[in-house]
Amino acid sequence: MQLKLGPLLRYVDETRATVWVETDEPCEVEILGHKTPTWSVHGHHYALVLIEGLQSASETPYEVKLNGNQVWPLADSPYGPSVIRTPRADGSFRLTFGSCRRSAPFDEQGFKEFGPDALVALAERMAGSDEDRPDALLLLGDQVYADDPSDAVLAKLRQAHGGRQDTEVADEIGNFEEYTWLYDDAWLTPAVRWLFSTVPLCMLLDDHDLRDDWNTSLSWRRWVTAQPWWHDRVVGAYASYWVYQHLGNLSPEQLEKDPTYAAMRALDDEDERSSYLDAFAWEADDDPVSTRWSFYRDFGARSKGVRLVAVDSRCSRDLQPERRAMVDQHEWEWVRRHTVGATEPINHLLLASTLPFLLSPGLHHLEGWNEAVASGAWGRRAAGIGEDIRQGMDLEHWASFRKSFDDVTDLLTDLVRGENPPASILMLSGDVHCSYVAEASLEAVEHPGTAIRQLTMSPFRNPVGRHIALANKLLDSRWMTALLHKLAKSAGVRDVAASWRTAYGPWFGNGVMTVVVDDDRVAVDVDHAKVAGGRQELTSTVRYEVTR
Repeated sequence: MQLKLGPLLRYVDETRATVWVETDEPCEVEILGHKTPTWSVHGHHYALVLIEGLQSASETPYEVKLNGNQVWPLADSPYGPSVIRTPRADGSFRLTFGSCRRSAPFDEQGFKEFGPDALVALAERMAGSDEDRPDALLLLGDQVYADDPSDAVLAKLRQAHGGRQDTEVADEIGNFEEYTWLYDDAWLTPAVRWLFSTVPLCMLLDDHDLRDDWNTSLSWRRWVTAQPWWHDRVVGAYASYWVYQHLGNLSPEQLEKDPTYAAMRALDDEDERSSYLDAFAWEADDDPVSTRWSFYRDFGARSKGVRLVAVDSRCSRDLQPERRAMVDQHEWEWVRRHTVGATEPINHLLLASTLPFLLSPGLHHLEGWNEAVASGAWGRRAAGIGEDIRQGMDLEHWASFRKSFDDVTDLLTDLVRGENPPASILMLSGDVHCSYVAEASLEAVEHPGTAIRQLTMSPFRNPVGRHIALANKLLDSRWMTALLHKLAKSAGVRDVAASWRTAYGPWFGNGVMTVVVDDDRVAVDVDHAKVAGGRQELTSTVRYEVTR
């Protein structure tokens, strides 16, 4: 009896925590005296252990036992014990985040193609010192690459398919079982496995968790849903995402109300559980209102008011031309309810989306122009060309969903006009394979008491080629921004009710970004990874003080 994957430390508050595991057979999982049986789907066995009665402001090492036998920590681990840290007594808080991590060997070829792994480098730093240890880790999409798996997974796929290359997706992940190979490949790296066992994790999915350009447009969706491989692919994607990523995002109270989790624990037959989960996954794609992937989490001492609102900007899109939105009305009402409508004051709002809200101004204008042209601003023929450009250049960020971008500026305006405006609104994102800090202000209202920033960190390990980096820098140039602004205006695109500038960056290396909150003070640490003396290390790029 063995621990197949995990443990993953997920939710932590002042007295409680949840830890996720996958085992190789049915058993009882025990952590710190708290026990729960596994449940199984598609031949795999899982458990989410709720631990209660922790001391506030404490650090508690833990072991994992299966049927009473200790299986974690591993005897030969160089990283020390796994621990659960409840929020600090002084209310200070550190959140590290980023996105886009490819799995590849840590050898000369792997480093040449993908560079060092920022999460491995983070684990190595933590193993060497308790200083600057994050209190939470936010993974903002592309945790796995279903459309471009590693060589190790690719070899397994080809062996399973008997070497056949009979479809365009033969070398891509096709079902739940194959998705489990991706998670094993990504999360069994020893340093990352220990990191995930000792820092609470939050996760959101993005396109490569299913397929590049996922839900880019109605045209794309009509094409993909007509493909014979789509059903198994999307069911496997959503079902595995719910098990491996989403379930741990929820608080104990939210878990108690989750009907899918209740079914997994209540149904006696594995086939019934698998059928239930598959039906849930299919409905989640067919009717986005049927489920919710967005979540929120309050961090630090409750009186300090640090709230993360993680917005699903991939699955809940409304692609109908007359309502085209990054986030449909049902989901956006939820976002407003947990921000503007929050029952307790929010001192620092961390508004997360896998896709950046604020791009470089030049790229913002390009995406606005493209949406207008693809929607018919220059006629039907130009609309077809616009759609080809949209899919070819991945022009699918908030700027390309103008209705939703306006919703965001309205939300920010309502927040800063409120009775207790936040000291900071930090928009956290990934996706774009570069990192930067942007300073923003609203046009409709002055907000001297609230700092608004876009913080983008990508990738953990998947750098872009030099030509793409040069293209990004070109789009950020003053003359190109002015030219693209005129182009957008020529297609009838109105200016938005906000302005911003890139204060630091863009950088194109693998790295992590950390938000440091201490009462009303906020700083941002940007670190990038390097290989030195055969070790993967993080080096400081800049510390940015957020001032109002």
